Amino acid sequence: MRFFSRMFLPFLLLGYIGTETYLKVKHTSLCGDVGCKLAGELLKFDALYLNYFALTGLFFLIILGYLSLKNRFFEVLFFMGLYAAIAFEATILSYQFIANPEPCLFCLTIFASLLLIALFAHVKSFPVVLASVFALFIGLNTLSVTQNKAFVTAPGLYLIQSETCSHCKKVKNYFSDNDITYTAISTKEVNARGFLKFVDISTIPVLIKKEASGITLLTGDTKIIAHFESVKEVEVPVTESPLEATESNTIELTSDFLSAGGDDGCALTITEVPDCTDENTTH
Repeated sequence: MRFFSRMFLPFLLLGYIGTETYLKVKHTSLCGDVGCKLAGELLKFDALYLNYFALTGLFFLIILGYLSLKNRFFEVLFFMGLYAAIAFEATILSYQFIANPEPCLFCLTIFASLLLIALFAHVKSFPVVLASVFALFIGLNTLSVTQNKAFVTAPGLYLIQSETCSHCKKVKNYFSDNDITYTAISTKEVNARGFLKFVDISTIPVLIKKEASGITLLTGDTKIIAHFESVKEVEVPVTESPLEATESNTIELTSDFLSAGGDDGCALTITEVPDCTDENTTH
């Protein structure tokens, strides 16, 4: 059993990762699902380098597994390397579950294989391994992580707003009275807050007007309403459509982008406070 768990199973996993690495070099893959492609977008480097790292780690793990058959010292090193690999893969996989709509099947297979090796290598320690993985997954789920998906997908109007913000209500009432179609994006969305922080906008409402020619940003109820009053733009009846994740588009900002934040609006802050707030907005 020790030979099976410390050498044979790691060798099979080495062959699996080696096959995937070879296919990646040839610009193909065992994992062609969306989750596998999205997983690569979360890395700071090409996913191929992570495969090289995994191959190197498994090679040393097999050597340690062989030496551990006769030496207690190398047995300790084998389990240290195995549990470190499980923790590493659990961290990556847990983040994928949070950030991506679909996990990477290739990563899931590697993680399941490592757990199988840990189970057969030392059954008594396996519950501790599972408890550690579960704690890691729960800990990462407590963090506010930006999801790897797009909100502003098709041409139209997108209003970043809060249900309790009085300035947002003015804009929504104006849209309702003038039959203007828009998509409401709540400030509860991590992506919305991250976008506003990235462009240094500290007030809501913020209107994103997406057209074929580019994107226009307007902030504050005064500027938003004045814009529609000036052009008398009337569209179909108001619908607040659900948001769907699609491929992200390149954003071309207009000159209005630099003037964002000049009108009245509900101040956007990190902490939750009363009045005109929605988790992180104040008036």
